[in-house]
Amino acid sequence: MATKSVPAQETTMATHAINITKGGYCLESKTFQSLRPPAPPPPPHQPLSITQFILSLLHSSAIPTTQKNFLIMPSTRQSLTYSEAINQIYSLSSSLKSLYNLNKNDVSFILCPPSLHVPIIYLSLLYLGVTISPANPLSSNSELTHQIQLSKPKIAFATSQTAHKLPSFPLGTILIDSPEFISLLTQISKRDSATNHVEVSQSDMAAILYSSGTTGRVKGVSLTHRNVIAPIAAFQKSSAELDPHAVSLLTLPLFHVFGFFLLINEFRWGKTLVLTERFDFEQVLKVVERYRVSDMPVSPTIILTLLKSDLTNKYDLSSLRRFSCGGAPLSKEVAEKFKRKFPQAEIMQGYGLTEAGAVSRIIGPEECNRHASVGRLCGNMEAKIVDPLTGEAFGPGKRGELWLRGPSIMKGYVRDEKATAETLDSEGWLKTGDLCFFDSEGFLYIVDRLKELIKYKAYQVPPVELEQLLLSNPEIADAAVIPYPDEEAGQIPMAYVVRKPGSNITEAQIMDSIAKQVAPYKKIRRVAFTDGIPRSPAGKILRRELINHALSGALCKL
Repeated sequence: MATKSVPAQETTMATHAINITKGGYCLESKTFQSLRPPAPPPPPHQPLSITQFILSLLHSSAIPTTQKNFLIMPSTRQSLTYSEAINQIYSLSSSLKSLYNLNKNDVSFILCPPSLHVPIIYLSLLYLGVTISPANPLSSNSELTHQIQLSKPKIAFATSQTAHKLPSFPLGTILIDSPEFISLLTQISKRDSATNHVEVSQSDMAAILYSSGTTGRVKGVSLTHRNVIAPIAAFQKSSAELDPHAVSLLTLPLFHVFGFFLLINEFRWGKTLVLTERFDFEQVLKVVERYRVSDMPVSPTIILTLLKSDLTNKYDLSSLRRFSCGGAPLSKEVAEKFKRKFPQAEIMQGYGLTEAGAVSRIIGPEECNRHASVGRLCGNMEAKIVDPLTGEAFGPGKRGELWLRGPSIMKGYVRDEKATAETLDSEGWLKTGDLCFFDSEGFLYIVDRLKELIKYKAYQVPPVELEQLLLSNPEIADAAVIPYPDEEAGQIPMAYVVRKPGSNITEAQIMDSIAKQVAPYKKIRRVAFTDGIPRSPAGKILRRELINHALSGALCKL
């Protein structure tokens, strides 16, 4: 597949320790280095697929997984052990290769809701060197058409409910809820499948994942096997990974980068993963109680719901130990209130991108106290903080655009050389578009998206700062802040607010409350009440939808 790629430069960290501060800042190169213990990925020229890599890690781990559950589907009460899953991966990959003539670098489009079969499909295709291209089953026809034009698939996987959305493909569409597909999972033994082994290069394309499209049309992000292997290799063993009894509840979609990486990482550690078909808050609480869930990857939206909902008093949630929070910044105030309500649990914030995988994460109880930070750089990752106007690189404490470099950085945007060139420079640096800073101890802080800063007169106002203040109000269930055009100021901050049930808080009360907590130029000057804030599957606010709505002049229910 033709993609303009910038070589992923796996640079060697500075060797002169005297030039590196305790926070990982190199005075000579003006870059921030990871403070995590070295965890180099396998040599880049070693043939290795993602599936081969995580199977080797699983087999070498001390955790017994033969009869342990890998996947649980509460809605159907079905489960799959690690032994069954591994056998199905070998059988399905061999069947697809022999019956459908799937070859390395072919692309497979996947339009399936969560089920026990989807992880097996992913790992089987990756084992064959086939590029997976998973999409949201709720996507519109025009969105799917665009994604298919980008990925050029040879074959598709769908269900009887989603297949009608797809055109015909050269090798057809396989229905994963059909008896024919089920037979492919068991008809070839692991021993017989050895003859169908495919040599996969780490530089081969593994996945095309679609960006959220909040700042423009959806793009196809090309990730190689090495782009995924490198961060998995770098993940440090924390108490979560070493807990043989850990049970993770995955409420995030498997087609999203967060869900995809978590699936791979949980398999790598031999953990039990509970899947949900859709997010229903009370159903999630029931699942936590029934399966004694210990780990939950969440967005700040879910943290807020857990914090403010009275439903949490109806269920036994004492098994919860760790919340991996990403997708958007979480305020210190919300984190501290959450800790008071769930004292046995830790919030481990992290930061990642479809284009870069996992970038930073919080590890351990001590770091969890850094509520406003998204953690320290993951292993194998380096960063710069750059003035977006002058290109000057900044040291600790100064805000600028975050640039990243390392073996997990994407190959490029599929069939979009212009966007690739704008995002990746000739030295392999990825320009994230996020306004950030590092402190003196190497902790990363996300301020906002550069393109989302509100330009009030000569000032720049970060919407996230105002949103965090709004969400600290007990009468507000959810909120988002957008720029609204103003003849005198250029733009003013406008808030969309979801009242908590029973609240009658007014526009004036909200504006007065915020005005007492911020500088005059940051004051909210317009408020609209709504039933819900539009968000991406990862919990990011879809500001463009709110901006379009505000500009239409229809300040009614969304």
